[in-house]
Amino acid sequence: MPPSLDKTYNPAEIEQPLYSHWENSGYFKPHGDTSKDSFCIVIPPPNVTGSLHMGHAFQQTNMDTMVRYRRT
Repeated sequence: MPPSLDKTYNPAEIEQPLYSHWENSGYFKPHGDTSKDSFCIVIPPPNVTGSLHMGHAFQQTNMDTMVRYRRT
């Protein structure tokens, strides 16, 4: 029988141990080549006047791909 889930979500119970692990593992420390030119991209939030749609996800994916490409 699968374990039961709590009726309410307690973020501190789940997120704090994960975040501590990420910090201790150095996941937030940059390790790029400092001899290369820097690259910056601005990712604005979705427009508040409309509903989220697949175009928003597509735009975020494109920008993420560009950043990852430039990182290598």
